[in-house]
Amino acid sequence: MVIQQHKSLKEYNTFGIAAKAKYFCEINTIEDLKSALNLSQYPNKFILSGGSNMLITKDIDALVLHINLKGIEIVAENKDRATIKVMAGENWHEMVLWTLSKDFGGLENMSLIPGNTGTAPIQNIGAYGVELKDCFVSCEAMNIATQEITTFSKEACKFGYRDSFFKNKGKGQYVITSVNFNLTKRNHTLNTGYGAIETELANQKIDKPTIKDVSNAVIAIRKSKLPDPKELGNSGSFFKNPIIDKENFKSFNEKNPEAPFYKISEDAYKIPAGWLIEQCGYKGKRFGDAGVHKNQALVLVNYANATGEDILKLAGEIMASVKSKFDITISPEVNIIK
Repeated sequence: MVIQQHKSLKEYNTFGIAAKAKYFCEINTIEDLKSALNLSQYPNKFILSGGSNMLITKDIDALVLHINLKGIEIVAENKDRATIKVMAGENWHEMVLWTLSKDFGGLENMSLIPGNTGTAPIQNIGAYGVELKDCFVSCEAMNIATQEITTFSKEACKFGYRDSFFKNKGKGQYVITSVNFNLTKRNHTLNTGYGAIETELANQKIDKPTIKDVSNAVIAIRKSKLPDPKELGNSGSFFKNPIIDKENFKSFNEKNPEAPFYKISEDAYKIPAGWLIEQCGYKGKRFGDAGVHKNQALVLVNYANATGEDILKLAGEIMASVKSKFDITISPEVNIIK
């Protein structure tokens, strides 16, 4: 295990922020992780995985541990279902494609989400009506203080909307090393009613879609709306879609009858944050090298040399504008590293 100094993190975060790590090492095995966490001469440790759900606003004065644990295996199966174990450093989208190559269903709606598998439970990632928790069985995580590995059940993870135990009580205490998913092998349940999936399938003249067809439709939609981080720095959806109660929704709907929404319970309504931001006039706007994507107002972008502070300042202005215009609070989905 090699410790590097003053390592640029530009290639390790999808925003392409040119921050530096004071110290940096690659974690390729569980033993590497244990050893690195035990390095007392580096009291401050920072865990970095795919770098897709974060905004770095300054250099990191710590030993950055880049989680690069690899491997996918089938750990249990019968004629109907299969349970797979995925190591934390596996790229999420490539893992989804692997499941589809086996005709395992459940993750297809989350195709092309950037990042690695190990960080997915932290955020309870989701897209097009499906969330990680829907197929999640458990994950293994190493306690940073003791280096003991604990298995967390779905219940123990306390999943919520883009939320989990690891973002709250367990924040900064664990490193997820692997994740287990339970997937269908036949009689797949297709989720095509959210967003533009059905329209995209119709455009492709597909009336009896497979899970691969759904994945391809999602990929086509995402590519049409979202920039490739390799070409334009971004972290996907920067903001969460706000959820408001029935009373506030009634007032909002009366003032904005054209606004899209999703009823998620008798007393909860989800309003697309992208629509709110677009109504405030930010879609496609550029402020120096920081900006809002032209096709999706949820996405903040780094055109070249924006700093994390530039992006954060823009996010603050957008949140204030939405609050002023609609009296709705939107909040970042990404983790802000200050």
